[in-house]
Amino acid sequence: MKFAVIVFPGSNCDADMLWAVQEIMGVEAAYVRYDEDSLSGFDGVLLPGGFSYGDYLRCGAIARFSTIMQEVIRFAEEGKPVFGTCNGFQILTEAGLLPGVLRRNESLQFICKTVPLRVANNQTAFTSEYREGEVIQLPVAHGEGNYFCDEETLRELKENNQIVFTYEEENINGSVERIAGITNQAGNVLGMMPHPERAMEQLLGSEDGKRFFQSMIKNFGKVTV
Repeated sequence: MKFAVIVFPGSNCDADMLWAVQEIMGVEAAYVRYDEDSLSGFDGVLLPGGFSYGDYLRCGAIARFSTIMQEVIRFAEEGKPVFGTCNGFQILTEAGLLPGVLRRNESLQFICKTVPLRVANNQTAFTSEYREGEVIQLPVAHGEGNYFCDEETLRELKENNQIVFTYEEENINGSVERIAGITNQAGNVLGMMPHPERAMEQLLGSEDGKRFFQSMIKNFGKVTV
């Protein structure tokens, strides 16, 4: 596989993402700027965290109109893997690739710490290497990670098993149903606020993020779309 790491003005986790996939997982990856118009030669898309331009209006609200996002949408529609963490998650919701929105943390404070997450669904192509219900440790760093959706959308998320990660012990940002990460109905697009790419080595406090990328590579690497 070859992954495209999308770089927006303000991205600050792009190097982390590239390092995690390329250096730790040994899979080819390259940066693709927000103003490029092609994802030719790539098999998957990774949207890193940070503070994309226009976040002062609403997180991801302007970035979702970037030239490259039309290609990201095409990728998603073709069933190819698209993963967004933190600001990447926000952009995916603004682009309509995932339901719901991300709002200001309930505390109105920026949260930066490692938190316990429950794997609510290990039957996805992103989580198959985890155990169902397993509690893992991943870092968060966000001011607008409060996931919200209406009751009908929440019902659909539950019925389709689209809720993949939930916050354990403490609902750190006020998200509805403690939601930390979801997929689209097709299961090839996943967004989450925590950062698996920052939990790749025990030296950094946790290596629980490795199995996230192992799952992606194992499952999507077999598929030619």
